[in-house]
Amino acid sequence: MTTLTHENTAIVIDSTADFPEAQERFPNMRVVPLYVNFGAESFRDYVELDPHTFYARLRAASATPTTSQPTPQDFLSTYEELAAYERVYSLHISSRLSGTFGSATLAAQEAGGDRVRLVDTESVSVGISMLALGIQRLLERGTTDATIETLAESYRQRSGLLFTVDTLEFLAKGGRIGRARALAGSLLNVKPILTIAGGEVVPLTRVRGRQKALQEFRRRFEEATTESDGLHVGIAHAEADEAVAQLQALVLEARPQAQIELVTSLGAVVGTHAGPGTVGFFWFQD
Repeated sequence: MTTLTHENTAIVIDSTADFPEAQERFPNMRVVPLYVNFGAESFRDYVELDPHTFYARLRAASATPTTSQPTPQDFLSTYEELAAYERVYSLHISSRLSGTFGSATLAAQEAGGDRVRLVDTESVSVGISMLALGIQRLLERGTTDATIETLAESYRQRSGLLFTVDTLEFLAKGGRIGRARALAGSLLNVKPILTIAGGEVVPLTRVRGRQKALQEFRRRFEEATTESDGLHVGIAHAEADEAVAQLQALVLEARPQAQIELVTSLGAVVGTHAGPGTVGFFWFQD
């Protein structure tokens, strides 16, 4: 049985993980960008369009941008670039939200053999990047395929994700609204509390105002977790810095031992569907 380490095993994520600095931090990681299209203009997420520029352009745009998945060739080029690695774990946005996993699957088949192992995270944003960090921790002390597969499965079972959007308009326009359509009657200042379950956007409840949303976040977070140093948290937002600071404080008040591993901006692709003002967090109890 081969021992997998960060020297012989690479991790590939797509740009919906909102972890653009992955390769800079970890030489064995790569990010494959999705595309954002404003009319006839196409941009690679994070590479040619950073979040701040994207939100400024989104506010001024007469029509909502569209997004598209990487091509199989985009993935194949990345897998070939990582030829020095014996194993590649390729972690992607929920296959129910994007065709990205399908493109990666075609590329892995083209690459041949079982060197590339695919994981449908059934999640998005920090839900993907936190799993990448979890696998990286295993690789740094030496691990096996079976242990990584167990971790990936337990992430699906034992993680939580809560987010709220300023408006459901962007999810609806992008066709990613899932079962949250029932909340689409947007009353003034009503905040939907949403999650991703079974790989799609699912409504939990709705509250009035951002502060009530944060109180609901805390209640559900406390119900779902216990106090331990194995509690890992990631926070993502779309130009909602004030809410992020409040959310960080809330997490550490509720669970002082929690490790907030990532705080990131939603990139152009996720931001197209979630919209400005979105804030949310993901946790995993290890």
